[in-house]
Amino acid sequence: MPKSVWLLIIGMLVNVTGSSFLWPLNTIYMHDHLGQSLSVAGLVLMANAAAGVVGNLLGGYLFDRYGGYKAIMFGIIVTILGLICLTIWHGWPHYVWFLTLIGFSGGVVFPSMFAMVGTAWPEGGRRGFNAIYLAQNLGVAIGPALAGVVASYSFDYLFSANLLMYVVFFFIAFFGFRSMGEQSMGPTSVVSESKRVKDKSSFIALLIISSGFLFSWIAYSQWTTTISSYTQDLGISLKQYSLLWTVNGLLIVIGQPLINPIVKKLEHLMKAQLVLGISIYIVSFIVVSFAESFQMFMVAIIILTFGEMFVWPAIPTIASTLAPKGRDGFYQGVVNSAAMIGRMVGPFIGGVLADQLGMHIMFIVLTIFLAIAIVPYVVYDRPLKEKKTESL
Repeated sequence: MPKSVWLLIIGMLVNVTGSSFLWPLNTIYMHDHLGQSLSVAGLVLMANAAAGVVGNLLGGYLFDRYGGYKAIMFGIIVTILGLICLTIWHGWPHYVWFLTLIGFSGGVVFPSMFAMVGTAWPEGGRRGFNAIYLAQNLGVAIGPALAGVVASYSFDYLFSANLLMYVVFFFIAFFGFRSMGEQSMGPTSVVSESKRVKDKSSFIALLIISSGFLFSWIAYSQWTTTISSYTQDLGISLKQYSLLWTVNGLLIVIGQPLINPIVKKLEHLMKAQLVLGISIYIVSFIVVSFAESFQMFMVAIIILTFGEMFVWPAIPTIASTLAPKGRDGFYQGVVNSAAMIGRMVGPFIGGVLADQLGMHIMFIVLTIFLAIAIVPYVVYDRPLKEKKTESL
């Protein structure tokens, strides 16, 4: 693995460790400490994710136009400014404003990180994206574990801890990513007519698979929103809930030897990886719909974790494969935006369903969403096959 990829892995680890101090606890903080309903909390997270969608698309554009280094530094600096403000003002409604700003700037960073992996190690294929995915989840394991302890003393300290981690990320990016910046830049001039035709079929394929990604994230986002609040109602402590995410992150890292034989057999069968992963997701949501104890929630998230190990790394890998030369950032921005839209509408949909119809109905609807996601995962490459057939 190239040194540049290792630097990206370390940067992603620090980035996600810092951000995961907040994201699993946002709904709990707004519901229990700021006195807002689950629906209102869902709307706030919707605003955060909507800003992230804009940030992802802008981040992809900045990557293709100016290179990954400049795009990432812009996102980090804006995030640091937002976290300074959030550390000072985190009451209502200031929390909404600064959380939205952080959603935007964080969105700028992610597509560039993924696109830089693809350009820094093109021969790595799924391995490079899987490495970044592992770094993300190691951060998810570390962040919530520390956040649960910190929050037991005071929620105020969480904002300072997040800020500190982003300052560290700033220095890693400033000194480590500069040499990668120019290498990541793609052409921005108007492409030829033949390239535009190629772009059209690959872009349609990208939109199809992104729609499946969106439905997957609508369901997955409930774990950090409605399900987190539901665990509190059942008497599960904040530390126990944070432990679920610690197990999730650690299992993704230590569970690689268990899934690697399957991934190798399905290396060139991305569709099979996606369908297998979503099927495991569905089992997880069936289990959690009956969960009333910490042990059952632990079983559900362990099942969920094995599902996501097949799905999450496969999507950016497919996006990188579909991307024409010089469009890596844009294509990664699109799939990341689909995830952000899922995170945007997911908390609101889940919050409304939970408030109006109850948790069990919500779980049934989410299971249907996951089943729907299988369809685009199976047919996403049809435009490419049709184009290939026409050219023969």
